[in-house]
Amino acid sequence: MEHKIEIRDLHYRVPTREILREVSLQVDKQQFVGLIGPNGSGKTTLLKHIYRALPPEKNTVFINGREIESFSYRETARQVTVMRQENGSDFDYTILEMVLMGRAPYRKFYERDTAEDKQIAYNALRFMGMEDIANQHFSTLSGGEKQRVLIARSLAQEADILVLDEPTNHLDVHYQWLLMEVIAGLKKTVLSVFHELNLACAFCDYLFVLKDGRIAAQGTPREICTPQMLEEVFRVRADVLSLEDGRPYIVYRGSIQ
Repeated sequence: MEHKIEIRDLHYRVPTREILREVSLQVDKQQFVGLIGPNGSGKTTLLKHIYRALPPEKNTVFINGREIESFSYRETARQVTVMRQENGSDFDYTILEMVLMGRAPYRKFYERDTAEDKQIAYNALRFMGMEDIANQHFSTLSGGEKQRVLIARSLAQEADILVLDEPTNHLDVHYQWLLMEVIAGLKKTVLSVFHELNLACAFCDYLFVLKDGRIAAQGTPREICTPQMLEEVFRVRADVLSLEDGRPYIVYRGSIQ
């Protein structure tokens, strides 16, 4: 099977330390894959190589079976869309203008939005239940609402692959679950960094665990989320319950010094 995302033996270092060491992983079509690990383990750095915020070494990152360096940046944006943690904007764009940014890979520089672009943007907002406030300013929205707009922008981009860097990190519990339910319902290929492990267990088909820049473990949430792993990787004591659907649920007991 051709992987939608494949990373082969990726290394990355800065002058003071090595951040990624021999990292390899695969994500298949319509698979929801989570990347978990303690702070500083290299999760965000790994994602940056996929959406080219950091240039990967040749023959280490592949999208749809093709070396990512063979894509133009515009072509990459047609294949992969990225959602980061919620952030503001230096400019007071409307919601519609924010969503239309997702159409940039299909336009030439300074080319105006077409009627088709606007229809695609409105359709994305309608899917997110936000069409009626399309002309409201993005800066007036709550954190959860902003993330819904960014999902709409990703939909307007029409990429098959979603790369998510802790998009729920600053949201309350309601919006964390709402956004993950929406993203899972898109039936796209997803690779997401998770801070909240129970969210990862609830939505992911497969997990990769990063520790000290290496893949320390990989498998289904049921295989990965064990008291032993939580002790060794996250330095916490925890019980792991099994829910009715077989998914693990973590009950934290305390930290390990």
